[in-house]
Amino acid sequence: MKRILIGLIALAVLGAGGWLGFNLYVQHRATSEVETAFEQIRAGGGKASHGKIGFELGTRTLTIEDISVEPAQPQLANVKVAKVTAVGVRQPDEARFTADSIEMSGVEIAFTATERAKLKANYKIPQISARDFSGPTRAAAAPLSGSIIDMYRFMLAQYATVSASSIAVPTVAVNVDAGTGNAGGGDYVYSGLSVQNVNRGKIETAKTDRITYSLDLTQPGKPAKMTGELSGLAAYDFDATAIRAALDQQGSSDDSFHKVYRRISVNSYVVTTAPGVRVQVDGISCDDIAIRPSKFRPAGIIALVPADGTILTPAQSRDMIEKVADFFEGFQIGKVEIGKQTVETPQGTGRLSAIKYDQDTIALEGLDMPLPQGQLKMERFALKSFSAANLMRWAASLRTPGQPPSPDQMLGLFRVLEGAEIKGVVSPYKNTRQLVTIDTISLSWGQLVGSIPSKANLVVKMVAPTDPSNPAQLPLTMAGIDKLAINLDLGAAWTESSGAFAFAPATIDLGNLAKAQGRLALANVPRGLFTTDPAQAMSQAGQIETGPIELSLHDSGVVDLVVAQFARMQNVSRDTARSAIVEMIRAQGEKIAASNLDAKAAVDAFAGFVETSGQTLTIKLTPLGKLPVLQLMDALNSEPAIALARFRIEASTGL
Repeated sequence: MKRILIGLIALAVLGAGGWLGFNLYVQHRATSEVETAFEQIRAGGGKASHGKIGFELGTRTLTIEDISVEPAQPQLANVKVAKVTAVGVRQPDEARFTADSIEMSGVEIAFTATERAKLKANYKIPQISARDFSGPTRAAAAPLSGSIIDMYRFMLAQYATVSASSIAVPTVAVNVDAGTGNAGGGDYVYSGLSVQNVNRGKIETAKTDRITYSLDLTQPGKPAKMTGELSGLAAYDFDATAIRAALDQQGSSDDSFHKVYRRISVNSYVVTTAPGVRVQVDGISCDDIAIRPSKFRPAGIIALVPADGTILTPAQSRDMIEKVADFFEGFQIGKVEIGKQTVETPQGTGRLSAIKYDQDTIALEGLDMPLPQGQLKMERFALKSFSAANLMRWAASLRTPGQPPSPDQMLGLFRVLEGAEIKGVVSPYKNTRQLVTIDTISLSWGQLVGSIPSKANLVVKMVAPTDPSNPAQLPLTMAGIDKLAINLDLGAAWTESSGAFAFAPATIDLGNLAKAQGRLALANVPRGLFTTDPAQAMSQAGQIETGPIELSLHDSGVVDLVVAQFARMQNVSRDTARSAIVEMIRAQGEKIAASNLDAKAAVDAFAGFVETSGQTLTIKLTPLGKLPVLQLMDALNSEPAIALARFRIEASTGL
């Protein structure tokens, strides 16, 4: 029995010794693997060192202390890590390793950018935690070109080789040094950074609880600071594939859009600049962000940035704007919404309920801001078919050295937009207590011929106070009219196949005075008329023929206003004044009747319109055969009666 016991004890001692020996072997192998990776950096001309390496076989825990890496490429960051602890380390094959968790503490990263302007950034990260991590055992060699774009592409390529179920970073502190005398330096603090489901270049969710910063905006002789706080930043469904293609220095021929983010959102954003100036935004969201690699070329944009002190020629400026416009064409956002914004200044507080962008319309909603005369309110302002790229190209076309923009260049704005709309405006009128109220102003256009629209529509619904200091409005103010309601609806459209051009609808409603409606048709309108060349337009205008003309006028008070004004001027009663006006109209009709009986009927109808208030006068003019517009205009200038004789005239009145 004693021998058996001694044998068991000896076996236990040998087993323990074997375990210890195997553990030392594994630790030696782990050390060798780590050293091999560091040697790879040294072989590329960089510096890499580490402290103690430990490996515990039972839990397969690898620890590395005091890591320091200085790559040979200045565009890559210098990295220091106090300690790395990887638990559950395994190597499924020669190329990859996995770990149940990785903890990094005391991380410091120093980055210096020198391509255009020297900029230093230092990151301090107390702790990083990753779960279910998988990555390569060997990092790929960094590019030797020295280009920052190549470095970004290299880092994205490395990022596409790793995966993790989650990554958590409680705090990141960043100091940015823009150099002596340069604005832009400052401090940033990121709190509560978390990333979910990283998978070879894709991220399901990335969130940051809070970002605070303090920036130096100092200009020579103008010290200034900016502070800000952004909370609830979140990005969903990020995919780096298209970005890597766009960063390819050889260029990508891929002309299709690829989604980079499904959504980016922010809960709130607060910025404070000068004393008493504070901006707060409640909520920002951007959906369906995509890029087109063939157009989205960051390398080209960086190359355009001029060196310090360089003054661009006009040609260089236009070229830069054109390339930036190309860049914008490679960037697409499905929808953007910026929530309530508040701007506090010493002069007062302004508010904006929302800024919205959806496909091709950008709109401002719920504006409320102080003016020297009072408070301005606006329900909505929108631009239709808005394109940043087209706007930049149009602006570039206006820059001709020593020459003002040509009419054709100015009209190029019609290619940039398709319309604008203003709704719900209440604004103070001059220095009075009265208000201008705008229900709607809407202008739209389309069917461009060159740079000129052949279709347009204008709608205006507003109420404006009358101005006693304006002599033209004196009859209104004397009649006790202190407000003028304006309702305008004008439309025009050309049909190329038939050559017809119609002004319709054409309605002007001065609510407390009168409502006028009209329709004018033109025939044989040539395409060549739509030009900015006056000589060409005049040569083409000779082909245009006059079509039917319809006019109607409803009296809502204008007749009484004219009668009252005439009575004051003649110092007679209003009844006497009305009778005198009617007699003058009929007398004029007798003169016209000698050459055109139809015209006398129209004059009689007009006399009846003045004789009884509240009526509607309707006149229809139909050309008697072909009537060129230029001939009609000449006749109207010289002999109006002869011009009217070219029409069949129908006139009537009614309540």
